[in-house]
Amino acid sequence: MTVSVPRHLLTNILFYLMHVAAVLSLFLVSPTTEAIVVGLVLYVLRMFAITAGYHRYLSHRSFKTSRWFQFVLSFIGCMAVQKGPLWWAKTHRLHHIHSDTENDPHSPIAHSWFYAHIGWISSGDTEEMVETPKDLVRFWELKWLDRFHAAPGILLAVLCWWFWGLPGLAWGFIVSTVVLYHATFTVNSVCHLWGDRPYDTKDHSRNNLLMAILTMGEGWHNNHHHRPGCARQGRKWWEIDLTYYILRMLALIGVVWDIREPTPDKEPTPL
Repeated sequence: MTVSVPRHLLTNILFYLMHVAAVLSLFLVSPTTEAIVVGLVLYVLRMFAITAGYHRYLSHRSFKTSRWFQFVLSFIGCMAVQKGPLWWAKTHRLHHIHSDTENDPHSPIAHSWFYAHIGWISSGDTEEMVETPKDLVRFWELKWLDRFHAAPGILLAVLCWWFWGLPGLAWGFIVSTVVLYHATFTVNSVCHLWGDRPYDTKDHSRNNLLMAILTMGEGWHNNHHHRPGCARQGRKWWEIDLTYYILRMLALIGVVWDIREPTPDKEPTPL
């Protein structure tokens, strides 16, 4: 008899094993300076791939880029071990369509704080809730990455171990990845409960400075829900948005272009 194991169950096993390994690393593996530096660099690099690639580009099309850089962002995004680019984009679009209602995959208002922060990602409920975006599924390389989304993360783990030994694997990859998980998930949980609401959006999204720092600009969540299609989430000069600043630098050398800015009279079409 052949037993079929749901794909999301295998992903969940990897997800929770990462947490167990991170806790063990804290107590059993002494960090080295190199391993800490590697972990910080990988945190920033992969956070940018999530915020600029998975979120602002694939989910919202808030700027344009080449096919090769689209692949680079998606590949590095997979190294964050947060599932594939197509799954991520369709789940996030579902969040905007049904924000803070029962059909929102990760709302602390409609569900609970724990479910919004971490429970939803292991439930598998979003697998069939929304169709894979037609504007993305036409790229065979994104479909390949989505199918084998764990491969880039495994490759990164092997490289960290190869170059920096056990501390590199433990602190450079595992601990860094788990911290990256929870920083990303705070946008779903914390930024719908605590913070300021300069815009009267239909949901409970909020701006949170601390979360904006941890997520390179994603913490300006109420701003984002007010203008979902904009690449710039920090509106005021003091609203730090590192992802937007990096996109502007990349635009100077032609890597990205047509960066969508917020407009006072017309909201860009959300995706």
